[in-house]
Amino acid sequence: MLWHAVFFDNILVEPPLRRYITLILLLILLTIAFIFGSQNEQTLTLNYLIAKAEMSVAQAVSLFTVIGIAIGLLLALLGKLLRAVKSGRTNVPKKVSS
Repeated sequence: MLWHAVFFDNILVEPPLRRYITLILLLILLTIAFIFGSQNEQTLTLNYLIAKAEMSVAQAVSLFTVIGIAIGLLLALLGKLLRAVKSGRTNVPKKVSS
């Protein structure tokens, strides 16, 4: 995660503490999203290319929060994979010629 690297590389924090701080920040953001969603009971209509759905604001906030987390995790894993490939540290076994 880019923000994670930028934020924590300038601070001398041990790796386990870094995980706790990240977890606390994530829980704070999820709590804010939950509070926002629970305070808005209006329904909204989402128009897709081929479908249409009506849901409450709380459901929409939850849905897009989960989608955002999934996209963020996928991008973080992709970045980690690209860094591993660039540095040549892949775990691909090499063929031994006989």
